[in-house]
Amino acid sequence: MKKAIAILLSVTMLLSASACNSNKESSQSAPSEIVQTAEPIKLVNKMTETELSSVDKHALTLLDEPVEEQHKVSIEFKTQTLDDLRADYESWRDQMTDEEYEEALKNLNEMEETWEDYTFPIYALIDGCLYSGMFWEPMNDDTGKSFTLYDNETGEEKESVTLKTFEEYLEWATQDYKKNGFPDDQIKSKIRQIELIRDVLKSGDYETLPEGSIDPNDPLFFSDPYADPFADYRNVWEYDREAVEAIKDSIEEINIYDEELNTEFLIHVTLPPNYDKDKTYPVFLLTDGVWRFGNHTELRKVMENSEADDVILVSLGYNYKTDGTNPYYRFTHLIEKRTNLLDFVTDNLMPYLGEIYNIDYANSSLYGHSNGGVFTHTALFKSDLYENQPFGNYIIGSPAFWGLYDEGFELDSEGCLNDYGYFDRNDTLDKKVFLCGGSQEDPDYADSYNGHDTTLEGLAKLNDRLESHNANVTYKLYESHHYQFIPEMLIEFLKDTYPKQ
Repeated sequence: MKKAIAILLSVTMLLSASACNSNKESSQSAPSEIVQTAEPIKLVNKMTETELSSVDKHALTLLDEPVEEQHKVSIEFKTQTLDDLRADYESWRDQMTDEEYEEALKNLNEMEETWEDYTFPIYALIDGCLYSGMFWEPMNDDTGKSFTLYDNETGEEKESVTLKTFEEYLEWATQDYKKNGFPDDQIKSKIRQIELIRDVLKSGDYETLPEGSIDPNDPLFFSDPYADPFADYRNVWEYDREAVEAIKDSIEEINIYDEELNTEFLIHVTLPPNYDKDKTYPVFLLTDGVWRFGNHTELRKVMENSEADDVILVSLGYNYKTDGTNPYYRFTHLIEKRTNLLDFVTDNLMPYLGEIYNIDYANSSLYGHSNGGVFTHTALFKSDLYENQPFGNYIIGSPAFWGLYDEGFELDSEGCLNDYGYFDRNDTLDKKVFLCGGSQEDPDYADSYNGHDTTLEGLAKLNDRLESHNANVTYKLYESHHYQFIPEMLIEFLKDTYPKQ
């Protein structure tokens, strides 16, 4: 994905709603209707060819039973020459005594007359997931295999193992994974991966990658320690199955890959009642699709009952091979790499959706909660740095700003608390903002604040900053803990922002 270009927006691309002061009493209702601009907003799709070719739009499969699929295996081989071996010994020179070095050179000279270059597998990908096991090639079936394990910290030899058969290796690997604390489901997957790699080496049913294709120092190949090509996490999605069944013909799924994040996202699109492809609709985009897709049915029911106008509901989640409830992914994409995710949403996802559906971008809404609230805050206050303007409304729910102080990460906490310098660059904020949280939620994460603002303190200070700039902001606290208010809030927002015409 191309980096967004910082550009000042023309007046025709800004909302015409005038800014007004908000009342921050917790009893205040959600924001009212937005006034649409005279000139419709158009977005430019900045997806790369790789990203465009990856898109797969299809009917809902969440309700389907997992099925065994064919797996794509790609293997990179390395050819070992005598010169390579000499170079290796030279690179190890500082770690060798003079006697060891002289002995190594002597052995190399003796091998020179009989040496034959040989090729061996060095890296493999299974459905894009990096394979972490050992390569047991078919030629080892009769001769066995010996290898040495080294301590990761000291580099010293830890264990030398000789195994005669592939079955012995599988048993040894199983026990070794157990000793290293892997849970049973991960061990099962790792053994299946070993078996698959050995089978394709035997059958030749794999793609050969050019030497050097996989860089062991490239974070894209090592960014996901939980990647599992055999996983299927449909069971962790939270939704009312019967309610989804009733409207499944109005739901579409889109798998869309982002090159910058090296992640495949799964988008659920729920079309409104009596959807007309020739009409224009706002989009209501919800992050954390693993939970928020479950709100689609309730929100659509509000439209069916004529309590709100029609909108296209969209949720952003991960494909079914990824556990979207895992804190690792939420922290990585919604906090650590939130600007990269914003690039994806602004320049890839929303323009692509606009090529399929007629979208009223000026009246569209973005919602995020907790870590997602941090993301939506970033999206709002960096919106002026993008040519594309996909949203007019932003809901920042219970933002976990305290998560920006996690040691070991460069998370730009100072930039966040300065709203990324938005008001240094701009006099006004021409977006509508709804800040919300649960009045009882601060104790929920008391162990995480570490002397920094609590969730509600951070939310209140954000509201004060917005009010000081006369932004169009509404602030409401619900009688709730951290997340229980979300269904009520979403319905209220839908009714107030998109009243039935």
